[in-house]
Amino acid sequence: MSSDNDRLIEALNENAGHYLKSGRLIEAGDTPFQSYEVWDTPQFGRLFRLDGFFMTSEGDEFFYHENLIHVPSIGQIDPRRALIIGGGDGGSADELFKHPTMEKITLVELDEKVVDIARRHLPKVHNGALDDPRLDLQIADGLAYVRTTAPAAGERFDLIVLDLTDPIGPAEALYTEAFFADCKRLLSDQGALSLHLGAPVFQGERVAMLVTRLRQVFDIVRPHFHYIPLYGSLWGMACASDHIDPLSLSPAEVDQRLLSRSIQQLQYYNGDTHRAAFAQPNYIRQCLTP
Repeated sequence: MSSDNDRLIEALNENAGHYLKSGRLIEAGDTPFQSYEVWDTPQFGRLFRLDGFFMTSEGDEFFYHENLIHVPSIGQIDPRRALIIGGGDGGSADELFKHPTMEKITLVELDEKVVDIARRHLPKVHNGALDDPRLDLQIADGLAYVRTTAPAAGERFDLIVLDLTDPIGPAEALYTEAFFADCKRLLSDQGALSLHLGAPVFQGERVAMLVTRLRQVFDIVRPHFHYIPLYGSLWGMACASDHIDPLSLSPAEVDQRLLSRSIQQLQYYNGDTHRAAFAQPNYIRQCLTP
């Protein structure tokens, strides 16, 4: 979580980490919530950090956003409404808008500066999604939105995406069992929750804890795992639902749904990667066993 001359260094835990060559610093500063940096790097192009943690980059954002969004949404029939908590870079919204039936996305971002940075510096991450007329952008507290604002408005969502920083600091309250239950109450009859869990090799206790909390709330919890280059590790995500099971889809069914929805601009996700993401090595099975 520091810079060392020409290197950007991030710890994965107290014993291990990774680095990237920094390149050129484009912008840095502090908001009321966090510090930020935007770099132009040799490896990944434009790169965004918050509080010293790598968030997203032009060169590898698809590893994260495609899997966070399409693994759950491909199992839904004509998804129409989605809620993103966090996600101010617009990458998750961009993937959701690839589903032709998507009518409205509500994006609730705490820090307005994140959206400003994405608009000015990360157009290859959001591809204009932040200015799509179907996007309802709200600069607000995601916890309050889920617990108060959305229920009062009678909102229901096919997909809720927690596109957040790690479960420490301001985001910690958004990874609790109580908050997961609040999200569940806003889901439609085919609704699902999607979120990232962390690195099972370096943050095994965190990954296991979050899966346990999800299982206390949802009937179907499917962890899935993908290598994220910017994060320097295999990374866990999860789809949680009472109604859909992404593991029930065959590779052929996934590919057919992508074709029927004319979702063709993908760099990572397809039927084979969908199915493979649920294959768990023994050490992950042991990590996730209650």
